[in-house]
Order: sequence, then C-alpha cells, then structure tokens
Amino acid sequence: MLMLFFVLLLVGCLRQGVYHQVEAGQTLYRISKTYKMDEAYLARINGIPNPTQLRIGTRIFIPGATSTKYVPATVPRHTSAGKIKPSAKTSLKTKAPVQVQAVRKSAPRTKPAVKTATRQKTSYPKNSKLNVKLRWPLRGKILHAFGRSGKGGGKGLEIAAKEGTRVSAAAAGKVIYSGDGVQGFGHLMILQHENDVFTVYGFNSRNYVKQGQFVSQGERIASSGRPPSGGSGRLHFEVRIGKRAVDPVLYLP
Repeated sequence: MLMLFFVLLLVGCLRQGVYHQVEAGQTLYRISKTYKMDEAYLARINGIPNPTQLRIGTRIFIPGATSTKYVPATVPRHTSAGKIKPSAKTSLKTKAPVQVQAVRKSAPRTKPAVKTATRQKTSYPKNSKLNVKLRWPLRGKILHAFGRSGKGGGKGLEIAAKEGTRVSAAAAGKVIYSGDGVQGFGHLMILQHENDVFTVYGFNSRNYVKQGQFVSQGERIASSGRPPSGGSGRLHFEVRIGKRAVDPVLYLP
C-alpha cells in the first residue's frame, strides 16, 4: 500500500484539463471549436449520447486545456435548456395573481416533499468533497469491505468476480497509471476525475487503456483477475479524495 501511495503522489501532477459548464445557448459543436477539440471525441469521453440535446449546467471535461474559455451562445436559449421561456407578450396582470395565489395555497403541502428530496441528495458525509457520480465497476459479492484487512490492505473493496470479467470505469476521467509496477496488485489502473477524485482498480488480468488516455463512464478498461498472492477471482476497487481513501459504498448507487 505504501507503493500505491507514492504512485498517487507522483502522478497527481499529471492531470491536465478543465471542466466547462454549459450555459444557455451553447452547443457541443461550438464548445469543441472554441477549445479546438473534436466534437465526437468530447461527446465520447463525457458520455454524451446525443450532442444536440446538451442541457444547461452539464459539466464538459476538456482534456489538455489549462483554463476555461468564453463560448458564445449560438442557439435560442430554450433549445439548450430544454425549456421554452414565456413570451414577453404574456399578460402578467391576468395570470400572475392567479399563479401566486395557487402557490401560496399549495406551499404548506409541498414543504415536506421538498425537505425529503433535499435529504436524499445530501447523503454524502458532511466532510466529503466528492462531487462525482460513480457507478459500480462490476457487480459481485463483496469479499472484504472498506477498512477490513484483506489482500488489498483494507483501503477499498474486494469484489468477487470470475477471472476475465469486464471492469468498467466508475466515472469519466484520465488514466494516470496503467501497469504492473505496484507490488501486490497485479495489473493496476488509476483514473483521475474532477474535484481531485481518484478511482483505483487492482488485481486485473489485463488492462485495455494506457496512461494518458481519457475514458468515459462505463467504458471497459480492464478484465478482472486474481491477487498475485493467490485466492479466488476478484477486483480491488478504491475511491480516493486526493490521497485519502474513503469507503466506496458511500458513493455508489
């Protein structure tokens, strides 16, 4: 585990890229041209199935960029937001009082629902800085939970998997390590995501992406294997904020 710590420390400085937040009227085509990137490539690494339906607030990772740039709006505001704004000709005198009255009457009934939704969205630990939506790299029985001593040192999960099972990226990001130079982990891969979040995938029988490549969420990055020290097929999976390991279960759906 000490070697893994130094690997994370050394490769942390390799991250390159920024996140551009989509604003009203912006398109992926115009964003790609502004940053001099290929539109299809940006769509793939950010997991955007339909570039024509880009929504306001979407965070687009721009690999290689050192700062965000101004992107002019090129389409009507309702196109990128998915919502049509009311016309300026709408009569406020006749409709506004009715709408306000309806809201006041229904407000007491809707307050409990709002509170419930807020609690569900803030289920992360209070001291957490993890703002990345993760998915399971594979599904299987958890052989060793976080903090429990196992072949991976208790810094992550050990998930049972038949050797050769598809291992998918938990989130879009950059491959900052891919190799077998860290003792005790076989073929190891480390991905870096936004907000200084890392995911670690160990005990792989084979890695499919190389250091420096960008991957999209759900993309196959490796095949599961067995621990070098022996044992059944499994995947060692870690989530780290900076160099601090956290329990992956707290951030997985």
